Amino acid sequence: MLKLRTAAAGLCVLVLLASNDPASAANADSQFIAELGSAMNKMMIAMDIRPSGDVDSDFVASMVPHHEGAIEMAQSELRYGKNEQLRRIAQEIIITQQEEIAAMHLAVNQPLQAPK
Repeated sequence: MLKLRTAAAGLCVLVLLASNDPASAANADSQFIAELGSAMNKMMIAMDIRPSGDVDSDFVASMVPHHEGAIEMAQSELRYGKNEQLRRIAQEIIITQQEEIAAMHLAVNQPLQAPK
């Protein structure tokens, strides 16, 4: 048990040291930008819907991916961001976007989906 605690403490020190490493920060920034780009590309593709003839359903079909993209971007901020105010905003974005997705599905009598 002592060896496990010592190893865990050593790992924590390494993580703290790595977080101050400029190369590590650049890597985190690269990962953040890649995740952001991926989320936006996925969102834009999913928003390109085939019109159904029902404006309300079409609105939901294009807005849900938009909201899901915002959730993915906010999750990336939580993974990589350090600014506490922005992290709180990202948490709020996740919650409000999930609520709005559920409300839109209910408004057009679509079944609710589990948050992604």
